[in-house]
Amino acid sequence: MKTTTMKWALIAMTAGTMIFACKKEKSSTPECSINVTSLSGAYKLTALQYKASATAAPVDYLAFMEPCEKDDIITLKSDGTYKYNNAGTVCESDKIGDGTWQLSGNTLTSDGQLNGTIASYDCKTLTYYVENSIQPGDKLVFTMVKQ
Repeated sequence: MKTTTMKWALIAMTAGTMIFACKKEKSSTPECSINVTSLSGAYKLTALQYKASATAAPVDYLAFMEPCEKDDIITLKSDGTYKYNNAGTVCESDKIGDGTWQLSGNTLTSDGQLNGTIASYDCKTLTYYVENSIQPGDKLVFTMVKQ
């Protein structure tokens, strides 16, 4: 009788240990590192806000853009080049072009309009900003989504 009780106690302790020791890892969204490879891809501008000062209310600059400019796609390539496509509704001024871009820390630079400091990037949405672009103390915030 004593051995049977000992066996059941041992089985219960082993099962309890296994159950509590095998915790599932918390599933979290994998971090998306900011580097040339992860940033490479085709993007569409989805938001553009301007603040004249740190305390000013943001103004939606996307609302002032022509419809043909809102659907354009910029493709960042991992070799440090980009291609700007006048996609969807074509503008008369045909802003098709290409050039080079680079990343240094969180700073984007290009020989075109892609210049600024990356505020956030989650492998799908890239948000970057440019300060002092029109007047001292102002801030333009660009939000682009990978296509």
